[in-house]
Amino acid sequence: MTSREIRASFLDFFASKGHTIVPSAPVIPHGDPTLLFTNAGMNQFKDVFLGQGKREFTRCADTQKCIRVSGKHNDLEEVGYDTYHHTLFEMLGNWSFGDYYKKDAIAFAWELLTERWKLPKERLHATVFRTDDEAYELWKAFLPESHIHRFDEKDNFWEMGDTGPCGPCSELHFDRTPDLSGGPLVNAGVPEVMEIWNLVFMQYNRKSDGTLEELAQKHVDTGMGFERICAVMQDVNSNYDTDVFSPIINEISTLSKRSYSGALDNRDGIAMRVIADHIRTLVFSIADGAMPGNEGRGYVLRRILRRACRYARNLGFRGPMLYLLPDILSETMGDVFPEIVSNLDHVKRVIKAEEESFLQTLERGLERFEDIHETMKQEGSTIMSGAHIFLLYDTFGFPADLTELLARERGLRIDTDGFTLLMDEQRNRSRSARKSIIQEVESLQHDLQTAFIGWNTLSSDATVQLADTNTIITDITPFYAEMGGQVSDSGIVMIDNVSYHVQDVRKSGSAFVHILDKEVDASIGDTAHLSVNRDRRWDIQKNHSATHLLHEALRRVLGSHVQQSGSFVGPGSLRFDFSHIQKVSSEEISDIQAIVNEKIRERIEVITRELSIEEARTIPGVKMFFGDKYGDTVRVVTIDEHFSSEFCGGTHVVNTADIGYFQILSESSVASGIRRIEAITSFGIESYIQELRGELDKKDKAIHTALDQIKTLEKELSSLKVGDLSSQLQSVIESAIMVPDTSIRFVSMRADGLSMDEAKQLGDSLRSALNTQGLGLIASVQDDKISLVCIATDDIVKEHPAGQLVGMIAKKLGGGGGGKPHMATAGAKDIIGLEAMLKDPLSIFRS
Repeated sequence: MTSREIRASFLDFFASKGHTIVPSAPVIPHGDPTLLFTNAGMNQFKDVFLGQGKREFTRCADTQKCIRVSGKHNDLEEVGYDTYHHTLFEMLGNWSFGDYYKKDAIAFAWELLTERWKLPKERLHATVFRTDDEAYELWKAFLPESHIHRFDEKDNFWEMGDTGPCGPCSELHFDRTPDLSGGPLVNAGVPEVMEIWNLVFMQYNRKSDGTLEELAQKHVDTGMGFERICAVMQDVNSNYDTDVFSPIINEISTLSKRSYSGALDNRDGIAMRVIADHIRTLVFSIADGAMPGNEGRGYVLRRILRRACRYARNLGFRGPMLYLLPDILSETMGDVFPEIVSNLDHVKRVIKAEEESFLQTLERGLERFEDIHETMKQEGSTIMSGAHIFLLYDTFGFPADLTELLARERGLRIDTDGFTLLMDEQRNRSRSARKSIIQEVESLQHDLQTAFIGWNTLSSDATVQLADTNTIITDITPFYAEMGGQVSDSGIVMIDNVSYHVQDVRKSGSAFVHILDKEVDASIGDTAHLSVNRDRRWDIQKNHSATHLLHEALRRVLGSHVQQSGSFVGPGSLRFDFSHIQKVSSEEISDIQAIVNEKIRERIEVITRELSIEEARTIPGVKMFFGDKYGDTVRVVTIDEHFSSEFCGGTHVVNTADIGYFQILSESSVASGIRRIEAITSFGIESYIQELRGELDKKDKAIHTALDQIKTLEKELSSLKVGDLSSQLQSVIESAIMVPDTSIRFVSMRADGLSMDEAKQLGDSLRSALNTQGLGLIASVQDDKISLVCIATDDIVKEHPAGQLVGMIAKKLGGGGGGKPHMATAGAKDIIGLEAMLKDPLSIFRS
């Protein structure tokens, strides 16, 4: 059977047993900040095992891509030097959530291995936990007792952590010895007898005192190493000899013009196995949105890439070569993992850029390593100091494990503790002092909860739960606390007629801590009136909704590899950081901005829903964010179901038209593979115009360019201003009066600050809204001057022309004017007279 056939056979078998087949989760975990990478098939079901979530099914199966390169599950050092350890592997698994248990799990495993796949029964061994008599007795129906082995906690008891769900496990091992003598080698960690499947029976909860209690529901969690079972099924001695790896190794052999050897001590063979393994980890992780970097998972990927670069050098390569290999994975695995195909070009660009960057310093770093080694030989030392390791890391970009690899090849050891100490000192020097305001919040000791009501309410009475110096916690609040990139609200808190300005709001546990401008005089149980600054919140919401539009526009223009890596949403501007390996061109910037503004003009309703995490994950194309922790219920913000849906706990506009206009100010690099866009919306553009005008006074050379930009933005701002007023016309029309002795409606509206052109635009909108039997007056005061626009609907222009009406009104206000029958304009000066006229519109028609 080919690897494709083996994978399909596994899934088909469990589908026939009533299991739902689910897709692999990304190798970058969603909703679990405790993990750098998905390292087991059970990761995506962790919430079920912890009793925090549910699924629509009680049994399922999948193939899960997993990465193990750090922490407890770290196979990095063994990769390439043995036949079966990998940094990335597939885990075939089946699960039962309170459905079947040990009896069926064991029976399913035996049926698949021996009846479907025809593995020789005499080569199978089972292990059980030393006290698990139930599993032992069940295995006796299939295996002789000489092939059933008891082991202790180290090998046969699985735990999620120090506390939580856990239970005994039963492993299946395959004996590859020629004479079937492998019984004593079970769990010895040798390739002659290899573990191929682990069946975990979760029946206990480990309490904080270390004791075990029975779970109300018992679960099954199994994991089979795909590469290992392929080696068994294809009757080869090494995972690297299966058709999972052979296409990659063949390509490396062709590129290097060297033959591959499976011998474990062959230098070229080791290098090819390491590269074949590491390229899989790089391709899958980058395709899922990760980027090489200097922190966290990014640094893990950079270490792996640089390790592979060094082994490529052993094969004679002096330039980039890793980026030539992703095409092979796209061809061999793209049908099962389509994200590789859709992100192939991006993956290759990222890998090539990283290779080119490291190769610039690799040669000099190797020369420096040899200098250090020569000095050590002269001194008779066999331990490389932490200072030397740090020098190679800090100056030449050598990860510590790369230095350790080079040292091991020369019979040396390294001072890991000394290196770690120097790294810690560097981190302490670069770590800036935390804001005192955050320290104050974190120092508060409480178990209080605040209900946030600020989605649709911006003022409310609340009960004080805690008052400490200049901070208060209330039972409810309309104030948004800073999180998810969105800044906190500001506003006023009133207690006993004393006003306090809210300068910041922070979350502390489940409570919202309001930071005030002065020490608060309040007691627990007092009533406080909380009022959010409405204009500021409105501007923040416009910018937040704009970031959602921007995110999707970036993905559509640059590619689906784009992932959000940070954001700032304030009242005056927005900032959006995203993964992309190269500068965004001016043409791409124009395309991105055009898409965002098109969605604004489409006046799309912004829909926010609270959904279960399971239901939310099924929304096509929904965006979730790496490292974020999600509960049972999440908020999903949708702007056109075919455009943008995101998990988001922030506040948003009701309609995209509320954003007004979107303008990108700058695009820049903030880190390797991370770009940043800064932008403004709506009335933030007005402030920007004023800034540009200030710059014009100082920079004569830029005056023509800036004026053009100002004119463009002023047009957009004018359109926004008129559009906002046009949306109010219907309510104005509803308050129309009747012209005496006629069936004609008369509407008057004052809108200060409009130019004559803007007032005429508004007049056109009023004419369209009235449609028939209507006269209208738009009055605008600006710089102590009155602009008047009168309109008449087409059906009455002969009897009641607009020019006649505007002349009559202007004369009463000390001015004059005229125009066409359907629209006429005038100017006037009597502002007090205008105010009186608008209070008593019928006075216009009195002689």
